[in-house]
Amino acid sequence: MELNSVTNSTNNVYQAYSGTTATKASTDTKTEETTKETGVVYEKSSDTTDKVVTKKTNTDLVAKLKADAEERTAQLRSLVEKMMTKQGIAIGTADDMWSFLAKGDFTVDAETKAQAEKDIAEDGYWGVEQTSDRILDFAKALSGDDPEKADMLLDAFKKGFEEATKTWGDKLPDISQRTYDAVVEKFDKWKNGTESSAKTTTDTTVETTI
Repeated sequence: MELNSVTNSTNNVYQAYSGTTATKASTDTKTEETTKETGVVYEKSSDTTDKVVTKKTNTDLVAKLKADAEERTAQLRSLVEKMMTKQGIAIGTADDMWSFLAKGDFTVDAETKAQAEKDIAEDGYWGVEQTSDRILDFAKALSGDDPEKADMLLDAFKKGFEEATKTWGDKLPDISQRTYDAVVEKFDKWKNGTESSAKTTTDTTVETTI
């Protein structure tokens, strides 16, 4: 299922960026302590100061995205656990559940199947577009929408995807692979500043067609 790759990748993105900001904070503290000891003070020129743009983490959006993902993950897990219980199957840990599902040796009841199909549909919550959008939004919120952090955050996503693949025990389903490709493409557009132009082109095409 795609859920495991999403949660692993999101957590990796968060940890990677948090670790970077923590290192920077530590470096800034050491610089300040050194300044106090030596008595040397470095002052930036007014021209340089005016051009500095501080990009901060959007903590409110990060918290909202994390809470939403955790809630939807819990809902999906509950749905799967109910299906397992009906078949007399007990799952001890999340990893056990993913490994079991990867084997495909189970029967899906009509209710679970209907909900799953809805969730992974083209416009569904766990569909390719919504999922890749959420991962990009999360990266932007963490970095203060700083495209210079795109490569670092994308690398964290890729590592999370690899971890999810190992947990799954096999190649992830096609929808996960397509989501991976969509995330990489959207990160590239964000980094290269081509998101807006791509959207404008699409909108113009639609208007012309109409």
